[in-house]
Amino acid sequence: MRYDIDLDAAVPMKDGTKLATTVWRPTTQEPVPVLLMRTPYGRDGIASRATGAPNLFAMLRSGYAIALQDCRGTFASSGAFVPHADEAADGAATIDWLASQEWCSGSVGMWGASYVGMVQWQAASTGVAGLKAIAPVVTTADLYRAPWHSPGGALSLDCTLGWGTMMALNEALRAASTGADVTEDISALTAMMGNRTALTEATPIAEQPILRRYLPWLVETAIGHPDRDEHWQQLAAIDAAPTISTPALHIGGWYDLFIGETLHVYREMKANAATARAREGQRLVIGPWSHNPTGFLGYSPDRSFGLAASMDAAGLTELQLAFFDSHVKGEPDALDRFAPVRLFVMGIDQWRDEPDWPLPDARYTPFYLDGDGPANSADGEGRLSTAEPVGDFADTYLYDPRRPVPSHGGTMMNMGGYDGPLDQSPLHHRDDVLVFTSEVLEEPLEVAGPVTAPLFVSSSAVDTDFTAKLVDVHPDGRAIILCEGLQRMRYRNSLSAPELVVPGEVYEIEVDLIATANVFLPGHRILVEVSSSNFPRYDRNSNTGGVIAEEHLADMVTATNRLHRGPEYPSRIVLPVIDR
Repeated sequence: MRYDIDLDAAVPMKDGTKLATTVWRPTTQEPVPVLLMRTPYGRDGIASRATGAPNLFAMLRSGYAIALQDCRGTFASSGAFVPHADEAADGAATIDWLASQEWCSGSVGMWGASYVGMVQWQAASTGVAGLKAIAPVVTTADLYRAPWHSPGGALSLDCTLGWGTMMALNEALRAASTGADVTEDISALTAMMGNRTALTEATPIAEQPILRRYLPWLVETAIGHPDRDEHWQQLAAIDAAPTISTPALHIGGWYDLFIGETLHVYREMKANAATARAREGQRLVIGPWSHNPTGFLGYSPDRSFGLAASMDAAGLTELQLAFFDSHVKGEPDALDRFAPVRLFVMGIDQWRDEPDWPLPDARYTPFYLDGDGPANSADGEGRLSTAEPVGDFADTYLYDPRRPVPSHGGTMMNMGGYDGPLDQSPLHHRDDVLVFTSEVLEEPLEVAGPVTAPLFVSSSAVDTDFTAKLVDVHPDGRAIILCEGLQRMRYRNSLSAPELVVPGEVYEIEVDLIATANVFLPGHRILVEVSSSNFPRYDRNSNTGGVIAEEHLADMVTATNRLHRGPEYPSRIVLPVIDR
């Protein structure tokens, strides 16, 4: 098959801005459908960076034209790059332009990961007629809940500053290409990328002069709007679900920082999308992946899930092409051999097909936080059991923002390092980490679905955080994290209307640990951690009730935090047990 290639198509936007686009298309007599990727990371190198996407040549061989576009204000596209601000309108205008070309059949699909997935949802929210399907990978349609903040209201500090520094460096390099003397800024930004500890530990968080110079949105919006206010609501494509008529193939990872929104958007679209075609057209794949390229392999230094766990081995190209064949080409039987939901079940390290998510046969079982003594003692008095507790107890610890519990793996976007399933045992000897452990299991126990931790807590402060983790303890002592969450107390009732707490008063909160799919094997134990920080995955709460991003470390205060447990205060973790 022969192809025509236009390396420098200039696609006009409504305001006259031209977006640089590369178009590959089969030379045929008949018009063909188009698959579009819009990226702020440079279209020229996207083939080598589009992990989890169909191979470009496989898409061409399947009879699609391919369009690769630099987002507004990035690389060869004109205009100014303001994250998210123009992506809905620019995406819709690009789709209209592609659909109107004489060589195009009028049908367009979109694919890609992370920010490249966010732009898909923003385009879909416009209702643009030519967009027939999207395949977003490790991404979100609610920009507050991920990546910039979280379901519990804390700032995703490492992600925000790490990504922001990378994009600011791109802006500085772009300025240098026009002849600007920005050598010192490029050196400073490069140093910031290389020293993430110094980057995340600096306070106040909002004092980022070099980032403000090159990417003011980061400081003014991502950091400057800590509540899920009108700004975030307007950017939340998923809030427009009842008007979105686009089938979507959702691809995520158990250790990806977007896992909660991948699952949330799948459920919302399946329940509330505008048409039956869109509701029935939602598909879901979740693997044992984190957000980094190393995590796409299904491997970390502390836990490997086997050869079948990688994105390449998961058959995503075949599935994505079948999905596009069904919804973009209009071949109704293309997806018949694929289940609606495909999950990687850790522990047994196997892929499994399911009819829906959450799994319809999950039995939500409380495991109570119990024990006769303090759960942060050297003797490890904290117990985890399905038996209802018989004695009341309050675990007390000091949460000092100057010595937060360090993040270690999990859903942290540790660019350049490892995240995902790392061993948590080095954290279990701290006096500000509570540990509750089950008896050694004699039979396998499968847990697959949403995980929550209803906790009864109090604090000496007017605001603080409570964190929780679910951990699989292996016979050799490795304590491998499965899922985690945090609840900022001021957002316990609403992300948009913060309320401080009364010091000393006991509150029931629910920490959202998102979800997992894991079989705890015989000889293993189930472990739950409770603490008040996970830094720099999340920003540290200053405990003052003030604007955290504007406070110096010296402004922060220590909080005496308590976890209450027993018959009166049945703190627990609720696990979705699968009996098959």
